[in-house]
Amino acid sequence: MSEVMTGQSFADLTLPAAVLKQLEKMNFTTPTPIQIQAIPALMAGANVLGEAQTGTGKTAAFGLPGLSLVDAKLRATQMLVVAPTRELAMQVAEAVAEFGQQIRGLEVATVYGGSAFGPQIKALRGGAQVVVGTPGRLLDLLKKGVLNLSALRLAVLDEADEMLNMGFIEDIETIMAAVPNTSQRALFSATMPPAIRKLAKTFLVNEAGEQPLNIQIAAQEKAKATIRQRAWQVRGLSKMQALTRLLETLEYQRVLIFVRTRSDTMEVTEQLQASGFKASPLSGDLNQAQREQTVSQLRSGRIEILVATDVVARGLDVPEITHVVNYDLPGDTESYVHRIGRTGRAGRSGEAILFYRAKERHLLRHYERLTNGTIEYFEVPNAQELSLHRQTKLQEQIMHTVAQGKLDEMTAIVEKMQADTELTALQIATALLAQHNQQRPLLVAEDPAPRKFAERAERADRNPRERRDRNERSERPERGPRDRRDANIEFDTYRIQVGRDHGARPQDIVGAIANEGEIDSRYIGQIQLFEGHSLVELPKGLPTAVVRILQRARVRQQQMAIELAPGEIITRSKPPRGDRPRGERPPFKGAPRARGARTERGGERGSEQRRSRRPQ
Repeated sequence: MSEVMTGQSFADLTLPAAVLKQLEKMNFTTPTPIQIQAIPALMAGANVLGEAQTGTGKTAAFGLPGLSLVDAKLRATQMLVVAPTRELAMQVAEAVAEFGQQIRGLEVATVYGGSAFGPQIKALRGGAQVVVGTPGRLLDLLKKGVLNLSALRLAVLDEADEMLNMGFIEDIETIMAAVPNTSQRALFSATMPPAIRKLAKTFLVNEAGEQPLNIQIAAQEKAKATIRQRAWQVRGLSKMQALTRLLETLEYQRVLIFVRTRSDTMEVTEQLQASGFKASPLSGDLNQAQREQTVSQLRSGRIEILVATDVVARGLDVPEITHVVNYDLPGDTESYVHRIGRTGRAGRSGEAILFYRAKERHLLRHYERLTNGTIEYFEVPNAQELSLHRQTKLQEQIMHTVAQGKLDEMTAIVEKMQADTELTALQIATALLAQHNQQRPLLVAEDPAPRKFAERAERADRNPRERRDRNERSERPERGPRDRRDANIEFDTYRIQVGRDHGARPQDIVGAIANEGEIDSRYIGQIQLFEGHSLVELPKGLPTAVVRILQRARVRQQQMAIELAPGEIITRSKPPRGDRPRGERPPFKGAPRARGARTERGGERGSEQRRSRRPQ
């Protein structure tokens, strides 16, 4: 174990001026122990074996020196990071892009399975200098000859033990075998099982036969017991519906909401503002002065809710934050410590809330071990509970207003209304209540029925064999005609402003709707493509909030602008010449194909996905 040096700053680590300038902008001043040891070693040309628990700052430990090795003028892959999950890959990519924001011409590409090859291939062929991806998709791109590692300067395996647990070891060995001997290598892992030590011994010894620098760092201090942790499983309601219900019923002072990307900060903030909440984004798009102004407004109470990404929120110290909401779970468990550490400050109590999907439940066990705490499971208020809450709050407001007195003028107005209209005071009060109800319903509509569909999907996730099969194929299971009949769903037809002219395919549309609208892909019906638009079937009674999200969602860089199309019907026979959809498959295997018009059930995957049998 290397000796840990203290009292250093990032300026002491000989990082490039552009990187130091960005770190200063991000309020990064003091490096963590693993950064103090790994950064100089990597910048000196050594290979590194990092044995570090979560919460130690590994991303910056390899990301910062990696950026110092990159030549932004060279349009070729120079830094490769292999991560176990798409979530971690996205987070690492965003962090590296944030660190390198001052480097002109730097491009960071993220590649992972369950998503179209086209945009990822375009990014690689465009010369992205930094590539972050999952093993299965990286291996596919290597085999296709798209990922060229001839100019690679640094290869990093992040969360190696997690990749071992997920069965990626053979893929990793193949990827590392393609790394040039002249490239530096780094491997980071929370634990060092024999298979990982064997991998390190094979790939981390340099050309001269020198062993890697072995860095061992203890985990950060456990999260304070004053932080209560609660988790809600995403089902029935969308995340946004659940978030607004919680914010309406919670007693909070300041709330910090964590999302995955900078664009998410804007989108979530817009929806919260539309619902009447005092929210603001905190993203990398803001300069230092704007960030300081936003934090000042949070402290003063002009803003009560801040929506931020992990990287930007590092170093944020606002004692008044009573709640942290993990709207999107972090890509790695070390970020979870940083997130919930934003609350419960100065000896105060705080609460951390997590939104998770069934397939993410295993992460919660990691969080419990890491924080030495317990995560409670809860349900967000249902429609009946929300209605009662609103009625109670209104009653309290009315009683408070009456208690304050000074209502003589208002009483005179009511008496005049009674005299002029012969209405009773009860009728006037009821009419005013009805107007209030139009703005914020006191009787909330019943929650949507799709909750049972989510529970059905959850049961499938609990089946180990089915979960393994799904991972081997892709993120979405292959579906036959029974799926839709069993669900017994009634559909509405929607029109989206994306079609064949934009290069859209049915699987692109399904991916956008499933990911952005949080709709299980098996409940997306028939899709029919035309030149300039497409038709898609979605369940009846789709919540307005979901429709608003889908209106802004993009397919092939084109905004969907989805709208209900009650007069249009998805045809299953030959359409008029000149507006004939082509290129789609029949709704299910063995179904007869209509001449000219072929429809595809949402969720069918492209041939490249069917060929892949690795988890992404």
